[in-house]
This record gives sequence, structure tokens and C-alpha cells, in this order.
Amino acid sequence: MNDDVMPIEGYDYIEFYVGNAVQAAHYYATAFGFELFAYQGPETGVRDRVSFAMQQDRLRFVFTGSLDPNSAVSRHHLTHGDGVRDVAFRVPDASAAFRAATTRGATPHRSPETIVDDHGTVTLAAIKTYGDTIHTFVERTGYGGGEAYGEFFLPGYSPRSWETPRAPTGLKYIDHVVCNVGLGDMDTWARFYADVMGFTQLAHFNDDQISTDFTALMSKVLWDGEGRIKLPINEPAAGKKKSQIEEYLDFYGGPGVQHLALATNDIVGTVAALRTTGIEFLTVPGTYYDDLRVRLDWTRINSDIDALAELGILVDQDDEGYLLQIFTKPVQDRPTLFYEIIERHGSRGFGVGNFKALFESIEREQGRRGNL
Repeated sequence: MNDDVMPIEGYDYIEFYVGNAVQAAHYYATAFGFELFAYQGPETGVRDRVSFAMQQDRLRFVFTGSLDPNSAVSRHHLTHGDGVRDVAFRVPDASAAFRAATTRGATPHRSPETIVDDHGTVTLAAIKTYGDTIHTFVERTGYGGGEAYGEFFLPGYSPRSWETPRAPTGLKYIDHVVCNVGLGDMDTWARFYADVMGFTQLAHFNDDQISTDFTALMSKVLWDGEGRIKLPINEPAAGKKKSQIEEYLDFYGGPGVQHLALATNDIVGTVAALRTTGIEFLTVPGTYYDDLRVRLDWTRINSDIDALAELGILVDQDDEGYLLQIFTKPVQDRPTLFYEIIERHGSRGFGVGNFKALFESIEREQGRRGNL
């Protein structure tokens, strides 16, 4: 990435607008192993919303619910259901990042503001992106000792935890964030991230690569050049039936975050733990693993294919190495947001060898919902 454009240190947090924040927080603690570490609401002087900040290793999620039926949080939830509102980036200078972005064409959402409490200062600024999604630039070098992850979150939040600690499931950090946009808008948003944030294109998948007999999509992956930020952008392509992207756009009410890829160092252990908490995953037929035994070079893969097959974990290999991945079913009422669990061993890819099997699995779920 060109540091003269906009240096970004990584993802700072992901904020969800949800219908019931306390229940969402409890679900992510119980099902995914997150720990509550901070809270804001009426008890901290915030009158229109409550927010629960959750953490697991370098992952930080915030679940915000409305106390006012006429608030922006309520309107967002009415349109989209539970979903991602803010993909926040940690930066060394939020004012400079905001100035660079808006000078290059981004629409402002929040002008730079420095907020203060007993732990120090944080500067926040935000821009609008696809749909109702925003990117907040977070400068926290003067807060809580400058630690990116730790006891403190943001001014306005107070420390809070539950009496019974949750067992972590081995999730480590955000690998990538995938968005869905409307037909013809993929190139527009790819240019946005290139022009506004200095990102470059890491990969491009066309409808010949991401298709089944019935549906197709196209995707471009933008990244910061260093791997801290990777943002695939999907749009639907012509097919015989409604694609997963079209289903998402219909139920979400427009563009938004389709899935978050969460990295682990032990995908077998993580998936086994998530299954015991009730997380449901997409499945592929057993013939997928018969094909893997022939298609891949297992002398270069340090994983037990039988263990992977038992849990439904997918494998892909390229010149740089290999990756292991699996995808959950949607995790809220609407068939919108879901998760990918990923373990990388050298490969910087996105599992192109798994696309057909994965998309056929998604189509089976769409068919069960009556939306294919």
C-alpha cells in the first residue's frame, strides 16, 4: 500500500446494528466464544442506544441496539435486519485519513472528533461506503497506553464483563470482509477503494469461475498491498435462477457486508468447538473429498483429510501454499450475514478450487428457503 495515500494499521472493530443487543452479545459469547469487555448505554450517559463490545484475541465486535424507535439504529434495523454497520480501521492519524479520503471523493459521514476520558484521547472520523455501511477511522495511540487490544475500548464505554468467562473457540483476527453490491456496481466500488484509499486489486473472479448450472457471480478483491486489509466485492451475474447475491440484496434491502472471514490457527479445533455450541455449517457431498485426494498434492499439505472430511472443512491449494476453510449458515433471521472460518498456510487465495462445491451447497440452502 502507498503510505502517502492512507496508512491503515488493521481492522479496529466491526459494529453491528441489531434488534436486541444484549441477546446478540450473549449469542456471540455462547456460540463463538467472545468475551464482553466494555459497555455503553443509559448507565454511562448514552440515552438512545446500548452497545456491547466483545473481544476474542484480536477480534473486536460491537453490538448496538436502539432505545429510540426513531433513531438511525432503528431505521437501519428496520431496513436491513441484524447486520454490519461499521467496518472500522485503525489508523495513526484519523484526521489525515479522513482528509485524504474526502479529498479523493469519499462522502463524509463523521468529521474528525477527539473524545476524552480518564484513559486518554481517541480521534474518530468516518466516511460512507456501499449501501448504509461506513468506515470509521480510529486513532487510539493516546488511549489506554496506546494498546490496540486490551481492557479499554472507547471513551463513553465502561469496563464490563460477565461473571462466568466464556471458553474461546480459537478465533484470532479478521482475514477479510466481503460485501455484496448490485449488478454493475462492482467496478464502481473497486475504483472507490483504489482511488480513495489507495488499494490495489489482488484478484478478479469472473462468472466462468464462480458459477454453477443455475447461478453465477463476479468478484474483485481489493487489498492494502500488505494483507492487513482485504475486501472482496461481489456482484450478481446472469444465470438461470436467483443467485445468492440477489437473495442477499433482496433480504438485506441493498448492498452490505455478506460475510466476515475469521482466521484461526487450528481450524479443526475451532470448527469442532463451534459445532458443540450449535453453529451450523454448509455441507458438501462426500465426493468432494474423493476428488481432493486426487486433485491436490498431499505431500505439501500438513492436514489429515479424514479429520477435515468429518467436519466438512474445505481445502484449496495454489503455488504459494494451501488454505482450509468452512462457511456457516446465516446467523440471523434473514438469509444475509454468515461467517467463513479460515486457516492459511502460505496461500493468499480465497478458495477458487472450492467455489463450485460451495456454491452448490449455498444453492441447496436457497432451495430449502424457496429463494432459488
